[in-house]
Amino acid sequence: MTANTDNNLPDIRQTQVFNAPIDKVWSAVATAEGIAAWFMPNDFQPVEGHEFHLEAGPFGKSPCKVTSVTPPTGLSFRWGQDWTLSFELKDLGGKTEFTLIHSGWDPEKVTEFGETHRVVRERMSQGWVGIVQKLAGYVEGGA
Repeated sequence: MTANTDNNLPDIRQTQVFNAPIDKVWSAVATAEGIAAWFMPNDFQPVEGHEFHLEAGPFGKSPCKVTSVTPPTGLSFRWGQDWTLSFELKDLGGKTEFTLIHSGWDPEKVTEFGETHRVVRERMSQGWVGIVQKLAGYVEGGA
């Protein structure tokens, strides 16, 4: 048996092609208004080092910090005490390939809410499917 194979918790990755230009997708993932429309209310700004909060409903305000901004192809921020959320965009000539990467999973760690990363990762892996679908609807819709 190889060491750590069963204990690794891989990044959550969701990739989807949106029928929307890259600038429209960028606005949806790199502005406070855009992020609020498909994810959570927030006080985000696309500035490296900016500290902000996601309004996580029953979980309260979740502290975040922007770690990289590369318009219009990439954005990353620290989320909570352990995670990094990254958005990667690729221009496909009128369409956009969007990849969400949720990293920082460690089978030995417990979240600030007392649940193991393994349990939370399973739940969030399923949740991201619907959230990315909501983003697709937002960028492909009329607004």
